[in-house]
Amino acid sequence: MPENVRVRYAPSPTGSPHIGNIRTALFNWLFARRYGGQFIVRVEDTDQERLVKGALEDILESLRWLGIQWDEGPEVDGPYAPYIQSQRHKQGIYQHAAEQLIQGGHAYRCYCSPEFLEKVRAERRQQKVQTRYHDPCLDLTAQRRRELEASNTPSVVRFAMPTEGVTTVHDLIRGEVTWQNEVLEDFIIIKSDGFPTYHLANVVDDHIMEISHVLRAEEWLPSTPRHIQLYSAFGYTPPLFGHMPMILGPDRAKLSKRHGSTSVLEYRDQGYLPEALRNFMVLLGWSLDDKTEVMSLDTMVQNFSLERVSKPAAIFDIEKLKWMNGVYLRELEPQELAERMLPFLERDLPPDLLPVDQDYLRRIAPLVQERIKVLTDAPELTRYFFQPELECDPATLVQKGMDAPGTVAALERARDAISAAPSMAHQPLEESLRSVGAQLGLSPRQFFGALRTAVTGRTASPPLFETLEVLGRERVLARLKAAAQKLAGG
Repeated sequence: MPENVRVRYAPSPTGSPHIGNIRTALFNWLFARRYGGQFIVRVEDTDQERLVKGALEDILESLRWLGIQWDEGPEVDGPYAPYIQSQRHKQGIYQHAAEQLIQGGHAYRCYCSPEFLEKVRAERRQQKVQTRYHDPCLDLTAQRRRELEASNTPSVVRFAMPTEGVTTVHDLIRGEVTWQNEVLEDFIIIKSDGFPTYHLANVVDDHIMEISHVLRAEEWLPSTPRHIQLYSAFGYTPPLFGHMPMILGPDRAKLSKRHGSTSVLEYRDQGYLPEALRNFMVLLGWSLDDKTEVMSLDTMVQNFSLERVSKPAAIFDIEKLKWMNGVYLRELEPQELAERMLPFLERDLPPDLLPVDQDYLRRIAPLVQERIKVLTDAPELTRYFFQPELECDPATLVQKGMDAPGTVAALERARDAISAAPSMAHQPLEESLRSVGAQLGLSPRQFFGALRTAVTGRTASPPLFETLEVLGRERVLARLKAAAQKLAGG
Protein backbone atom coordinates (compact mmCIF):
# COMPACT_ATOMS: atom_id res chain seq x y z
CA MET A 1 0.00 0.00 0.00
CA PRO A 2 1.41 3.44 -0.93
CA GLU A 3 2.49 5.54 2.05
CA ASN A 4 2.83 9.32 2.47
CA VAL A 5 0.81 9.92 -0.66
CA ARG A 6 0.95 13.47 -1.99
CA VAL A 7 -0.49 14.03 -5.46
CA ARG A 8 -1.22 17.15 -7.42
CA TYR A 9 -3.56 18.40 -10.09
CA ALA A 10 -1.70 21.07 -12.03
CA PRO A 11 -3.98 22.81 -14.55
CA SER A 12 -3.00 25.62 -16.88
CA PRO A 13 -5.66 28.38 -16.90
CA THR A 14 -5.84 28.59 -20.69
CA GLY A 15 -9.58 27.84 -20.95
CA SER A 16 -12.49 26.16 -19.23
CA PRO A 17 -11.62 22.65 -18.04
CA HIS A 18 -12.91 19.76 -20.14
CA ILE A 19 -13.67 16.15 -19.28
CA GLY A 20 -10.14 14.84 -19.80
CA ASN A 21 -8.63 17.59 -17.69
CA ILE A 22 -10.99 17.10 -14.76
CA ARG A 23 -10.76 13.30 -15.09
CA THR A 24 -7.08 13.75 -14.17
CA ALA A 25 -8.09 15.72 -11.07
CA LEU A 26 -10.66 13.10 -10.10
CA PHE A 27 -8.23 10.17 -10.38
CA ASN A 28 -5.62 12.02 -8.32
CA TRP A 29 -8.19 12.97 -5.69
CA LEU A 30 -9.53 9.40 -5.44
CA PHE A 31 -5.99 8.05 -5.14
CA ALA A 32 -5.22 10.48 -2.32
CA ARG A 33 -8.45 9.71 -0.48
CA ARG A 34 -8.01 5.95 -0.94
CA TYR A 35 -4.60 5.98 0.74
CA GLY A 36 -5.12 8.77 3.27
CA GLY A 37 -2.90 11.20 1.40
CA GLN A 38 -3.00 14.84 0.34
CA PHE A 39 -4.46 16.27 -2.86
CA ILE A 40 -2.84 19.52 -4.01
CA VAL A 41 -4.03 21.96 -6.65
CA ARG A 42 -1.16 23.89 -8.26
CA VAL A 43 -1.83 26.40 -11.02
CA GLU A 44 0.76 26.25 -13.79
CA ASP A 45 0.37 29.62 -15.47
CA THR A 46 3.89 30.14 -16.82
CA ASP A 47 2.63 30.28 -20.42
CA GLN A 48 1.54 33.87 -20.02
CA GLU A 49 0.57 34.38 -23.67
CA ARG A 50 -2.14 31.70 -23.54
CA LEU A 51 -3.80 32.68 -20.26
CA VAL A 52 -7.57 33.19 -20.46
CA LYS A 53 -9.32 35.58 -18.10
CA GLY A 54 -11.66 33.74 -15.76
CA ALA A 55 -10.21 30.30 -16.56
CA LEU A 56 -8.77 29.75 -13.07
CA GLU A 57 -12.12 30.59 -11.50
CA ASP A 58 -13.81 28.07 -13.85
CA ILE A 59 -11.28 25.38 -12.91
CA LEU A 60 -11.80 25.84 -9.17
CA GLU A 61 -15.59 26.08 -9.56
CA SER A 62 -15.61 22.83 -11.58
CA LEU A 63 -13.77 21.04 -8.77
CA ARG A 64 -16.09 22.49 -6.14
CA TRP A 65 -19.20 21.52 -8.11
CA LEU A 66 -17.99 17.93 -8.44
CA GLY A 67 -17.11 17.71 -4.76
CA ILE A 68 -13.36 17.40 -5.38
CA GLN A 69 -11.93 19.22 -2.36
CA TRP A 70 -8.25 20.11 -2.32
CA ASP A 71 -6.07 19.97 0.80
CA GLU A 72 -3.55 22.56 -0.39
CA GLY A 73 -3.74 25.11 -3.16
CA PRO A 74 -5.46 28.37 -4.11
CA GLU A 75 -7.83 29.58 -1.39
CA VAL A 76 -6.46 26.93 1.01
CA ASP A 77 -3.49 27.51 3.31
CA GLY A 78 -0.62 25.08 2.95
CA PRO A 79 3.07 24.73 3.83
CA TYR A 80 4.27 25.27 0.24
CA ALA A 81 2.37 28.41 -0.70
CA PRO A 82 2.03 30.10 -3.08
CA TYR A 83 0.43 27.45 -5.28
CA ILE A 84 0.35 29.61 -8.42
CA GLN A 85 3.56 29.34 -10.43
CA SER A 86 3.61 32.94 -11.65
CA GLN A 87 3.74 33.97 -7.99
CA ARG A 88 6.49 31.44 -7.31
CA HIS A 89 8.36 32.80 -10.33
CA LYS A 90 8.51 36.22 -8.64
CA GLN A 91 10.37 34.59 -5.77
CA GLY A 92 13.17 33.58 -8.17
CA ILE A 93 12.73 29.84 -7.51
CA TYR A 94 13.00 28.76 -11.14
CA GLN A 95 15.79 31.15 -12.16
CA HIS A 96 17.85 29.88 -9.25
CA ALA A 97 17.21 26.28 -10.32
CA ALA A 98 18.19 27.06 -13.92
CA GLU A 99 21.42 28.73 -12.82
CA GLN A 100 22.19 25.65 -10.73
CA LEU A 101 21.86 23.50 -13.86
CA ILE A 102 24.00 25.87 -15.93
CA GLN A 103 26.74 25.87 -13.31
CA GLY A 104 26.61 22.07 -13.19
CA GLY A 105 26.98 21.77 -16.96
CA HIS A 106 23.45 20.42 -17.44
CA ALA A 107 22.02 23.50 -19.19
CA TYR A 108 23.18 26.34 -21.39
CA ARG A 109 22.01 29.64 -22.84
CA CYS A 110 20.87 29.46 -26.45
CA TYR A 111 20.86 32.62 -28.59
CA CYS A 112 19.46 31.10 -31.80
CA SER A 113 16.51 33.06 -33.16
CA PRO A 114 13.11 31.36 -33.61
CA GLU A 115 13.37 32.00 -37.36
CA PHE A 116 16.72 30.23 -37.57
CA LEU A 117 15.46 27.26 -35.59
CA GLU A 118 12.33 26.91 -37.73
CA LYS A 119 14.49 26.92 -40.85
CA VAL A 120 16.64 24.15 -39.37
CA ARG A 121 13.55 22.11 -38.41
CA ALA A 122 12.12 22.44 -41.92
CA GLU A 123 15.37 21.28 -43.49
CA ARG A 124 15.60 18.32 -41.12
CA ARG A 125 12.00 17.32 -41.88
CA GLN A 126 12.70 17.49 -45.59
CA GLN A 127 15.84 15.38 -45.19
CA LYS A 128 14.01 13.00 -42.79
CA VAL A 129 16.81 13.28 -40.25
CA GLN A 130 16.17 11.02 -37.23
CA THR A 131 19.08 11.99 -34.98
CA ARG A 132 18.94 14.93 -32.62
CA TYR A 133 19.83 18.47 -33.64
CA HIS A 134 23.18 19.73 -32.32
CA ASP A 135 22.66 23.26 -31.02
CA PRO A 136 25.60 25.47 -32.11
CA CYS A 137 25.25 27.41 -28.85
CA LEU A 138 26.70 24.40 -27.07
CA ASP A 139 30.04 25.18 -28.68
CA LEU A 140 30.19 28.94 -28.02
CA THR A 141 33.36 30.20 -26.41
CA ALA A 142 33.16 32.09 -23.15
CA GLN A 143 34.23 35.25 -25.02
CA ARG A 144 31.42 34.86 -27.57
CA ARG A 145 28.88 34.35 -24.79
CA ARG A 146 30.03 37.55 -23.08
CA GLU A 147 29.66 39.45 -26.36
CA LEU A 148 26.12 38.17 -26.92
CA GLU A 149 25.16 39.04 -23.36
CA ALA A 150 26.67 42.50 -23.68
CA SER A 151 24.64 43.14 -26.84
CA ASN A 152 21.42 42.04 -25.06
CA THR A 153 20.82 39.31 -27.62
CA PRO A 154 17.59 37.48 -26.62
CA SER A 155 18.23 34.03 -25.23
CA VAL A 156 16.59 31.01 -23.67
CA VAL A 157 18.03 28.39 -21.35
CA ARG A 158 18.08 24.84 -22.71
CA PHE A 159 18.60 21.63 -20.83
CA ALA A 160 21.40 19.50 -22.28
CA MET A 161 20.01 16.00 -22.70
CA PRO A 162 22.54 13.15 -22.57
CA THR A 163 23.67 12.01 -26.00
CA GLU A 164 24.13 8.32 -25.23
CA GLY A 165 22.31 5.55 -23.41
CA VAL A 166 18.62 5.32 -22.58
CA THR A 167 16.09 6.92 -20.27
CA THR A 168 13.60 4.57 -18.65
CA VAL A 169 10.49 5.22 -16.59
CA HIS A 170 8.73 2.52 -14.59
CA ASP A 171 5.17 3.65 -15.24
CA LEU A 172 2.61 2.48 -12.68
CA ILE A 173 0.01 1.97 -15.41
CA ARG A 174 2.02 1.15 -18.54
CA GLY A 175 4.97 -0.70 -17.14
CA GLU A 176 8.53 0.00 -18.24
CA VAL A 177 8.92 2.57 -21.05
CA THR A 178 12.35 3.34 -22.57
CA TRP A 179 13.64 6.10 -24.88
CA GLN A 180 16.96 6.29 -26.76
CA ASN A 181 18.72 9.45 -25.58
CA GLU A 182 20.33 10.11 -28.96
CA VAL A 183 16.98 11.13 -30.45
CA LEU A 184 15.84 13.37 -27.57
CA GLU A 185 16.37 17.07 -28.30
CA ASP A 186 17.68 19.65 -25.88
CA PHE A 187 14.64 21.54 -24.62
CA ILE A 188 13.91 24.99 -23.25
CA ILE A 189 13.61 25.37 -19.49
CA ILE A 190 13.66 29.19 -19.29
CA LYS A 191 11.92 31.17 -22.04
CA SER A 192 13.09 34.48 -23.47
CA ASP A 193 10.59 36.31 -21.24
CA GLY A 194 12.29 34.83 -18.19
CA PHE A 195 9.42 32.50 -17.31
CA PRO A 196 10.13 28.81 -16.82
CA THR A 197 8.61 26.24 -19.12
CA TYR A 198 6.31 23.53 -17.81
CA HIS A 199 9.18 21.06 -17.80
CA LEU A 200 11.35 22.95 -15.35
CA ALA A 201 8.63 24.43 -13.16
CA ASN A 202 6.73 21.21 -12.59
CA VAL A 203 9.86 19.26 -11.71
CA VAL A 204 11.11 21.91 -9.29
CA ASP A 205 7.71 22.31 -7.64
CA ASP A 206 7.01 18.59 -7.46
CA HIS A 207 10.30 18.19 -5.60
CA ILE A 208 9.76 21.13 -3.25
CA MET A 209 6.15 20.10 -2.53
CA GLU A 210 7.22 16.49 -1.89
CA ILE A 211 4.90 15.04 -4.53
CA SER A 212 4.99 11.25 -4.25
CA HIS A 213 3.08 10.29 -7.42
CA VAL A 214 2.61 12.13 -10.71
CA LEU A 215 -0.61 10.82 -12.23
CA ARG A 216 -1.34 12.59 -15.50
CA ALA A 217 -2.71 12.14 -19.00
CA GLU A 218 -1.03 9.90 -21.56
CA GLU A 219 -0.17 12.92 -23.70
CA TRP A 220 2.56 13.78 -21.17
CA LEU A 221 4.32 10.43 -21.53
CA PRO A 222 6.71 11.68 -24.28
CA SER A 223 7.82 14.47 -21.92
CA THR A 224 8.68 12.05 -19.13
CA PRO A 225 12.31 11.34 -20.21
CA ARG A 226 12.96 15.07 -20.02
CA HIS A 227 11.62 15.15 -16.49
CA ILE A 228 13.55 12.06 -15.46
CA GLN A 229 16.77 13.67 -16.70
CA LEU A 230 15.96 16.91 -14.88
CA TYR A 231 15.49 15.01 -11.62
CA SER A 232 18.82 13.29 -12.20
CA ALA A 233 20.64 16.54 -12.97
CA PHE A 234 19.30 18.16 -9.79
CA GLY A 235 20.07 15.08 -7.74
CA TYR A 236 16.38 14.77 -6.79
CA THR A 237 14.57 11.50 -6.17
CA PRO A 238 11.82 11.39 -8.79
CA PRO A 239 8.19 10.67 -7.89
CA LEU A 240 6.42 7.60 -9.22
CA PHE A 241 4.73 8.18 -12.58
CA GLY A 242 1.45 6.91 -13.96
CA HIS A 243 -0.01 7.95 -17.30
CA MET A 244 -3.75 7.63 -17.71
CA PRO A 245 -5.38 6.53 -20.98
CA MET A 246 -6.59 8.93 -23.61
CA ILE A 247 -10.30 9.64 -24.01
CA LEU A 248 -11.68 9.13 -27.53
CA GLY A 249 -15.08 9.54 -29.13
CA PRO A 250 -17.22 6.53 -30.13
CA ASP A 251 -15.59 6.68 -33.57
CA ARG A 252 -12.20 6.42 -31.83
CA ALA A 253 -11.22 9.87 -33.04
CA LYS A 254 -9.83 12.49 -30.70
CA LEU A 255 -12.53 13.70 -28.36
CA SER A 256 -14.18 16.92 -29.55
CA LYS A 257 -17.42 18.88 -29.32
CA ARG A 258 -18.96 16.83 -32.09
CA HIS A 259 -18.85 13.86 -29.69
CA GLY A 260 -20.70 15.89 -27.07
CA SER A 261 -17.59 16.86 -25.16
CA THR A 262 -17.72 20.30 -23.65
CA SER A 263 -16.50 22.14 -20.56
CA VAL A 264 -17.46 20.71 -17.20
CA LEU A 265 -19.43 23.80 -16.22
CA GLU A 266 -21.44 23.54 -19.42
CA TYR A 267 -22.50 20.05 -18.35
CA ARG A 268 -23.71 21.64 -15.14
CA ASP A 269 -25.65 24.26 -17.10
CA GLN A 270 -27.10 21.54 -19.35
CA GLY A 271 -28.69 19.87 -16.34
CA TYR A 272 -26.31 17.05 -15.46
CA LEU A 273 -25.87 16.15 -11.80
CA PRO A 274 -22.34 16.39 -10.39
CA GLU A 275 -22.59 12.90 -8.89
CA ALA A 276 -23.62 11.47 -12.27
CA LEU A 277 -20.81 13.20 -14.16
CA ARG A 278 -18.33 12.13 -11.51
CA ASN A 279 -19.48 8.49 -11.80
CA PHE A 280 -19.30 8.71 -15.60
CA MET A 281 -15.78 10.16 -15.52
CA VAL A 282 -14.37 7.56 -13.16
CA LEU A 283 -15.32 4.87 -15.70
CA LEU A 284 -13.26 6.63 -18.38
CA GLY A 285 -10.22 4.49 -17.76
CA TRP A 286 -11.00 2.75 -14.45
CA SER A 287 -13.45 0.08 -13.37
CA LEU A 288 -14.60 -1.45 -10.12
CA ASP A 289 -15.19 -4.81 -11.78
CA ASP A 290 -16.47 -6.14 -15.09
CA LYS A 291 -20.12 -5.19 -14.56
CA THR A 292 -20.70 -2.36 -12.07
CA GLU A 293 -21.45 1.01 -13.62
CA VAL A 294 -23.44 3.05 -11.09
CA MET A 295 -21.65 3.40 -7.78
CA SER A 296 -21.48 5.71 -4.79
CA LEU A 297 -18.60 8.04 -4.09
CA ASP A 298 -17.69 5.98 -1.01
CA THR A 299 -17.42 2.90 -3.23
CA MET A 300 -15.09 4.74 -5.60
CA VAL A 301 -12.87 5.97 -2.76
CA GLN A 302 -12.70 2.61 -0.99
CA ASN A 303 -11.82 0.68 -4.15
CA PHE A 304 -9.78 3.04 -6.33
CA SER A 305 -6.39 1.69 -7.33
CA LEU A 306 -4.01 2.15 -10.24
CA GLU A 307 -4.06 -1.59 -10.91
CA ARG A 308 -7.54 -1.23 -12.41
CA VAL A 309 -6.69 1.80 -14.56
CA SER A 310 -6.66 0.62 -18.17
CA LYS A 311 -3.97 1.17 -20.79
CA PRO A 312 -6.25 1.35 -23.88
CA ALA A 313 -8.08 4.58 -24.63
CA ALA A 314 -11.40 5.18 -22.89
CA ILE A 315 -14.49 5.84 -25.02
CA PHE A 316 -16.66 8.86 -24.29
CA ASP A 317 -20.34 8.16 -24.97
CA ILE A 318 -22.73 11.07 -24.37
CA GLU A 319 -25.75 8.74 -24.52
CA LYS A 320 -24.33 6.71 -21.64
CA LEU A 321 -23.86 9.91 -19.66
CA LYS A 322 -27.51 10.87 -20.26
CA TRP A 323 -28.64 7.40 -19.19
CA MET A 324 -26.55 7.56 -16.04
CA ASN A 325 -27.83 11.03 -15.23
CA GLY A 326 -31.39 9.74 -15.50
CA VAL A 327 -30.56 6.94 -13.08
CA TYR A 328 -29.24 9.43 -10.53
CA LEU A 329 -32.25 11.73 -11.01
CA ARG A 330 -34.65 8.87 -10.33
CA GLU A 331 -32.81 8.02 -7.11
CA LEU A 332 -33.31 11.50 -5.63
CA GLU A 333 -35.89 12.13 -2.95
CA PRO A 334 -38.76 14.15 -4.47
CA GLN A 335 -37.94 17.19 -2.35
CA GLU A 336 -34.32 17.13 -3.47
CA LEU A 337 -35.36 16.69 -7.09
CA ALA A 338 -37.57 19.77 -6.74
CA GLU A 339 -34.64 21.74 -5.33
CA ARG A 340 -32.41 20.66 -8.22
CA MET A 341 -35.12 21.53 -10.78
CA LEU A 342 -35.87 24.98 -9.38
CA PRO A 343 -32.87 26.90 -10.84
CA PHE A 344 -33.63 25.54 -14.31
CA LEU A 345 -37.29 26.50 -14.05
CA GLU A 346 -36.34 29.98 -12.88
CA ARG A 347 -33.88 30.25 -15.78
CA ASP A 348 -35.96 28.80 -18.63
CA LEU A 349 -39.67 29.29 -17.86
CA PRO A 350 -41.29 32.42 -19.34
CA PRO A 351 -41.22 35.34 -16.88
CA ASP A 352 -45.03 35.39 -16.63
CA LEU A 353 -44.94 31.91 -15.04
CA LEU A 354 -42.58 33.00 -12.29
CA PRO A 355 -41.98 32.91 -9.40
CA VAL A 356 -42.31 29.17 -8.90
CA ASP A 357 -44.29 28.09 -5.85
CA GLN A 358 -41.81 25.73 -4.20
CA ASP A 359 -44.41 23.78 -2.22
CA TYR A 360 -46.31 23.20 -5.46
CA LEU A 361 -43.08 22.16 -7.19
CA ARG A 362 -42.37 19.54 -4.52
CA ARG A 363 -45.72 17.93 -5.39
CA ILE A 364 -44.98 18.08 -9.13
CA ALA A 365 -41.48 16.59 -8.96
CA PRO A 366 -42.46 12.93 -8.36
CA LEU A 367 -44.77 13.02 -11.39
CA VAL A 368 -41.93 13.79 -13.84
CA GLN A 369 -39.17 11.86 -12.07
CA GLU A 370 -39.43 8.77 -14.29
CA ARG A 371 -39.19 10.80 -17.51
CA ILE A 372 -36.54 13.40 -16.77
CA LYS A 373 -33.04 12.70 -18.12
CA VAL A 374 -31.37 16.07 -17.56
CA LEU A 375 -32.55 18.98 -15.44
CA THR A 376 -32.99 21.13 -18.53
CA ASP A 377 -35.94 18.84 -19.36
CA ALA A 378 -37.78 20.17 -16.31
CA PRO A 379 -39.28 23.37 -17.80
CA GLU A 380 -40.85 21.55 -20.74
CA LEU A 381 -42.02 18.60 -18.66
CA THR A 382 -43.71 20.81 -16.07
CA ARG A 383 -44.74 23.91 -18.00
CA TYR A 384 -48.45 23.01 -18.12
CA PHE A 385 -48.58 22.85 -14.31
CA PHE A 386 -47.84 26.59 -14.20
CA GLN A 387 -49.67 27.91 -17.25
CA PRO A 388 -52.90 29.79 -16.48
CA GLU A 389 -54.32 28.80 -19.87
CA LEU A 390 -53.41 25.98 -22.23
CA GLU A 391 -52.99 26.13 -25.97
CA CYS A 392 -53.95 22.96 -27.78
CA ASP A 393 -55.42 21.98 -31.12
CA PRO A 394 -59.10 21.13 -30.54
CA ALA A 395 -58.71 18.20 -32.90
CA THR A 396 -56.34 16.52 -30.43
CA LEU A 397 -59.16 16.40 -27.87
CA VAL A 398 -61.23 14.04 -30.01
CA GLN A 399 -60.05 10.48 -29.49
CA LYS A 400 -60.27 7.68 -32.02
CA GLY A 401 -63.86 6.43 -32.27
CA MET A 402 -65.31 9.66 -30.84
CA ASP A 403 -66.70 12.82 -32.36
CA ALA A 404 -66.67 16.45 -31.25
CA PRO A 405 -70.17 16.53 -29.64
CA GLY A 406 -69.46 13.28 -27.78
CA THR A 407 -66.14 14.64 -26.53
CA VAL A 408 -67.78 17.85 -25.31
CA ALA A 409 -70.38 15.81 -23.43
CA ALA A 410 -67.67 13.62 -21.91
CA LEU A 411 -65.67 16.64 -20.70
CA GLU A 412 -68.80 18.18 -19.17
CA ARG A 413 -69.67 14.93 -17.33
CA ALA A 414 -66.10 14.71 -16.06
CA ARG A 415 -66.33 18.30 -14.86
CA ASP A 416 -69.52 17.54 -12.96
CA ALA A 417 -67.96 14.49 -11.32
CA ILE A 418 -64.80 16.35 -10.29
CA SER A 419 -66.83 19.29 -8.98
CA ALA A 420 -68.88 16.95 -6.79
CA ALA A 421 -65.93 14.84 -5.58
CA PRO A 422 -65.27 15.08 -1.83
CA SER A 423 -61.55 15.57 -2.51
CA MET A 424 -58.98 15.48 -5.30
CA ALA A 425 -57.23 12.41 -3.89
CA HIS A 426 -56.23 10.43 -6.93
CA GLN A 427 -57.50 6.97 -5.97
CA PRO A 428 -61.18 7.81 -5.27
CA LEU A 429 -61.12 10.28 -8.14
CA GLU A 430 -59.99 7.53 -10.52
CA GLU A 431 -62.80 5.23 -9.34
CA SER A 432 -65.37 7.96 -9.85
CA LEU A 433 -64.16 8.88 -13.35
CA ARG A 434 -63.90 5.24 -14.44
CA SER A 435 -67.57 4.90 -13.53
CA VAL A 436 -68.45 8.01 -15.55
CA GLY A 437 -66.56 6.68 -18.58
CA ALA A 438 -68.36 3.36 -18.38
CA GLN A 439 -71.74 5.12 -18.15
CA LEU A 440 -70.86 7.04 -21.31
CA GLY A 441 -69.91 3.82 -23.09
CA LEU A 442 -66.32 5.01 -23.58
CA SER A 443 -63.18 2.98 -23.17
CA PRO A 444 -60.59 4.21 -20.64
CA ARG A 445 -58.31 5.08 -23.56
CA GLN A 446 -60.99 7.31 -25.10
CA PHE A 447 -62.29 9.00 -21.95
CA PHE A 448 -58.98 9.45 -20.17
CA GLY A 449 -57.26 10.49 -23.40
CA ALA A 450 -59.72 13.37 -23.79
CA LEU A 451 -59.29 14.34 -20.12
CA ARG A 452 -55.50 14.23 -20.33
CA THR A 453 -55.36 16.49 -23.39
CA ALA A 454 -57.89 18.89 -21.87
CA VAL A 455 -56.06 19.39 -18.57
CA THR A 456 -52.42 19.17 -19.74
CA GLY A 457 -52.56 20.19 -23.41
CA ARG A 458 -50.59 17.02 -24.22
CA THR A 459 -51.37 13.57 -25.48
CA ALA A 460 -48.80 12.04 -23.11
CA SER A 461 -48.24 13.04 -19.51
CA PRO A 462 -47.44 11.60 -16.09
CA PRO A 463 -50.11 9.38 -14.47
CA LEU A 464 -53.40 11.17 -15.13
CA PHE A 465 -55.06 11.00 -11.73
CA GLU A 466 -51.95 11.98 -9.78
CA THR A 467 -51.65 14.89 -12.20
CA LEU A 468 -55.27 15.91 -11.53
CA GLU A 469 -54.63 15.76 -7.79
CA VAL A 470 -51.57 18.01 -8.00
CA LEU A 471 -53.18 20.47 -10.42
CA GLY A 472 -56.04 20.91 -7.99
CA ARG A 473 -59.78 21.23 -8.43
CA GLU A 474 -59.83 24.86 -9.52
CA ARG A 475 -57.30 24.46 -12.33
CA VAL A 476 -58.80 21.18 -13.55
CA LEU A 477 -62.36 22.51 -13.69
CA ALA A 478 -61.24 25.67 -15.50
CA ARG A 479 -59.29 23.67 -18.09
CA LEU A 480 -62.12 21.20 -18.72
CA LYS A 481 -64.53 24.10 -19.23
CA ALA A 482 -62.15 25.91 -21.60
CA ALA A 483 -61.51 22.74 -23.62
CA ALA A 484 -65.21 21.96 -23.98
CA GLN A 485 -65.94 25.52 -25.08
CA LYS A 486 -63.11 25.50 -27.59
CA LEU A 487 -64.27 22.22 -29.08
CA ALA A 488 -67.88 23.37 -29.19
CA GLY A 489 -66.81 26.47 -31.06
CA GLY A 490 -67.66 28.77 -28.19
